[in-house]
Amino acid sequence: MKKSLSILIPILSLIIALIMLKFIFIIGYVPSESMEPTLKQGSIILGNRLYGELNTGDIIIFKHENKLLVKRIAAVPNEHIHIEGVEYTVPNGCYLVLGDNRDNSYDSRYWDNPYVKKDNIVAILFYCLQKR
Repeated sequence: MKKSLSILIPILSLIIALIMLKFIFIIGYVPSESMEPTLKQGSIILGNRLYGELNTGDIIIFKHENKLLVKRIAAVPNEHIHIEGVEYTVPNGCYLVLGDNRDNSYDSRYWDNPYVKKDNIVAILFYCLQKR
């Protein structure tokens, strides 16, 4: 009995961890300087897939052109915002995102469609292990 428990506990722990990574959390890596100084290049991030209402200032992980990106929400649905002389009106179900390091960020300002659909948002930033 004791031997079967010693095998069962690690297996159950692994199954629980895999389920949590599939449905609750996402682990990512920050490959560029686009979110500095908030998220340093090379940092490991943890996102929460279970999130409620998103607000201006939240940092999200989302899909864009078959890549996962991390950026800050600059404007929420139905909000009007001016960036570098351009006015954006964010449609329902979408968000406008910018990197914190504006000089080194490929973000909404440069995309053909500058909005991130809610369906493309994977998680909200939960924790960052900063590279030193």
